[in-house]
Amino acid sequence: MNNNRVPWHFLALLILAGESVFILPFVLSRVFRPTVLKAFELDNLELGLCFSVYGIVAFLSYPFGGPLADKYPPRKLIAIALWMTALGGLVYATFPSYTMLKVLYGYWGFTTIFLFWAPMIKATRVWGGSKSQGKAFGFLDGGRGLVGALFGALGVFIFSLVITSDIATISVAESREAFKQVILASAAIVTLVGVLVWFFMKLDRQIEKEITLKKITWSQVKEVLALPSVRLLMIIIMCAYVGYKITDVFSLYAQDVMLYDQVQSAQVGTFLLFIRPVVGVIIGVVADRTKTTFWLMISFVVSIIGALLFALGIVNVSSTLLFFMSTLIVAAGVYAARSLYFAVMERGQIPLALTGTAVGLMSLIGYTPDIFAGPGMGFLLDNSPGVQGHQHVFWMLAIFAFIGGIAAWRYFKLYGKKE
Repeated sequence: MNNNRVPWHFLALLILAGESVFILPFVLSRVFRPTVLKAFELDNLELGLCFSVYGIVAFLSYPFGGPLADKYPPRKLIAIALWMTALGGLVYATFPSYTMLKVLYGYWGFTTIFLFWAPMIKATRVWGGSKSQGKAFGFLDGGRGLVGALFGALGVFIFSLVITSDIATISVAESREAFKQVILASAAIVTLVGVLVWFFMKLDRQIEKEITLKKITWSQVKEVLALPSVRLLMIIIMCAYVGYKITDVFSLYAQDVMLYDQVQSAQVGTFLLFIRPVVGVIIGVVADRTKTTFWLMISFVVSIIGALLFALGIVNVSSTLLFFMSTLIVAAGVYAARSLYFAVMERGQIPLALTGTAVGLMSLIGYTPDIFAGPGMGFLLDNSPGVQGHQHVFWMLAIFAFIGGIAAWRYFKLYGKKE
């Protein structure tokens, strides 16, 4: 399929929706992690368990949501998912009990995955056509990173605007009031994005007919599962996603190890978000002009190097420049892998009409870190407070990046010559 048949504004809305839907469950807690722990009276393990509930519901949603994306136009599923996710933000803004917070994360697991995830990936693949998959997914992830960064910057601005007292002596009540305004503003924007998607993210009727199936059969599911590319991508996505989840701790590292305050820590989280669009766009363009599968393999190598800088204790409170340089290296590797692991689907001979089903099956294994990464990091951080706990987390990243690198190397050997 030629991507010239699908307009640029389609991809722009896809990018906007692609990050907006995850702002409430993930981006705010990434940028404001110390504030979230304080306002909701949680420790790292408890917050990790909230992510696990999300992950369990998501795990159950992937195989069912995938075929749904092959039966209905992406626009409708994506818009409904955005509106339902924004409704959860109204509950989030009441600072519910720990039990209710876990229920809320389970609800978000349904709205963001069952209705949203596979349609987003399929729509991106449609836009990319046969020759621009690297660009399509690089722009998607880079653009999502930019949207997340802008949300983060807006959130930090609103938070600092509401705070009137000295940030070093801020009370829990003041933190909650400021963070509540951040949540409500985010929910309002997510709702608006849903409206834009519903009315303007339309495909030509002929294209919709080409990419949708009236019925998904069990033989088609088995056909997808039999592909070596699908099985390898399960491992590649899982390992890359562990790296992405671990980027959540950078704002906490800034507070615990580098001794930054709440606003400065949030600014570190926002800085990380601004790296993502740059990496996504650059790697997407470069990959299309060379070999997508090769750069996927290299991204894991870069992740290992960055992880070891932290895991070996080279980064400490006296090395601010090294902290930001090492953060940049980890982010470059992690975000590059994230930009490319769906971009290699075309090279892996996965049928376009069955993209939703394939994404559902790959994600079933690939996104299990939503279940175990949060509690795993929380356990490591809470049982070894301070720099040692963070070193353990980065050893976790190094190990998964090594496994992912081996799987990416195998994918390159199987499909790289065809590029």
